[in-house]
Amino acid sequence: MKSVETTFKLVFSDSQYFDAVGYVEDMKRHPQRVYWQGKEGKSDEELILSHIAHRILSGFYNHYDPMIARRNIVSMSSYKSDA
Repeated sequence: MKSVETTFKLVFSDSQYFDAVGYVEDMKRHPQRVYWQGKEGKSDEELILSHIAHRILSGFYNHYDPMIARRNIVSMSSYKSDA
């Protein structure tokens, strides 16, 4: 199976950051949720930033206006892997 590794450079607002902090804090109160699968050992900051990235890349912040993605996704680079 072939795969592609992709790196994104994203920008986000203070509001997006603080929303993600609240989300991660809420998830800490529910340790049995599916959210925690594969996140063992990650710091709060890693969880916060990955939540922001997930929401930006999934279109959560730009579902009304797709042009908003241009403000959040600054750059992207990829390379092909056979792993």
